[in-house]
Amino acid sequence: MRKLLPLLLIVPAVEVMILIYSSHLIGVMSTFLLIIATSFMGAFLAKKQGTSLFQKAQRQMSQGHVPSGEILDGMCVLFGGLFLLFPGFLTDVVGFIFLLPFTRRIVKPFLLTWLRRFFQGRNRMTIIR
Repeated sequence: MRKLLPLLLIVPAVEVMILIYSSHLIGVMSTFLLIIATSFMGAFLAKKQGTSLFQKAQRQMSQGHVPSGEILDGMCVLFGGLFLLFPGFLTDVVGFIFLLPFTRRIVKPFLLTWLRRFFQGRNRMTIIR
């Protein structure tokens, strides 16, 4: 949680600076249209990738296999889609890195390491009455 607060303050400030610079460089309307275009393109890619991964995971489960790679890919697509929801170029770049299959291969080992660290030592039991 300590790392999240500075991130929530720094990322929007950097995004605003990039948007201001971009609007001076290519114009306000061009910047606006570029942000809208990347959002629609990201939504299209997220839907396409998500549907494809879901079908692949269903095929593997029907064959009796656990779709572990597809689950990690699905998390990447989910994160990519979430990043693309935020307006700005920095979050769009991060979103596309998570969405595109050839860059996702680079990101997946880091995500897996982060997940292992996150869940390591969290052996808690919750009892629901």
